[in-house]
Amino acid sequence: MLKVLKRFTDLAISLTALAALAPWLGVIAIAIKADSKGPVIFKQKRIGLNGELFEIYKFRTMFYGTPDVPTDQMLKLPSPITKVGAFLRKTSLDELPQLVNVLKGEMSLVGPRPALYNQTELTAMRQESGVLRFPPGITGWAQVNGRDELPDNVKVEADKWYCDHWNYWLDWQIIFATFGAVVSKRGAF
Repeated sequence: MLKVLKRFTDLAISLTALAALAPWLGVIAIAIKADSKGPVIFKQKRIGLNGELFEIYKFRTMFYGTPDVPTDQMLKLPSPITKVGAFLRKTSLDELPQLVNVLKGEMSLVGPRPALYNQTELTAMRQESGVLRFPPGITGWAQVNGRDELPDNVKVEADKWYCDHWNYWLDWQIIFATFGAVVSKRGAF
């Protein structure tokens, strides 16, 4: 019953947010196009529920043609992030198109963040710990406890804790904590 309530909440919040934010999503799209060449939406293969691949949507924050590597490896390269992209990343506005993934049932508002298709070690750790039995989320326990700055094994421990202790009210606690993490820009690259 609670999982049905979780899905209903995902749908209600996603639809409401997309409708309410539509003008701002348009402004973001125009800013991205004015800042650099390439598509507005970035699509990337991610690991979803039960290890199935799906295509995640994000606002493009990097120059078109940037290599598809994990964030920690990206930090070793000359910055591929556009001016508008830097703002979108710091404010997590680049994540808003994932509301469409939530509507499609590929993601939830709250759950373990989906790993890149090529993060094989992280995916293996998640498979072993049972994390992949939950739908991935736009935000999650690991995100409100460090975001990108956490090493993979700590992220997996946080994701496992969430999966082992999941309840409907925990999701709401994480949603509210996410606003604090975004406002503080804590752990964002």
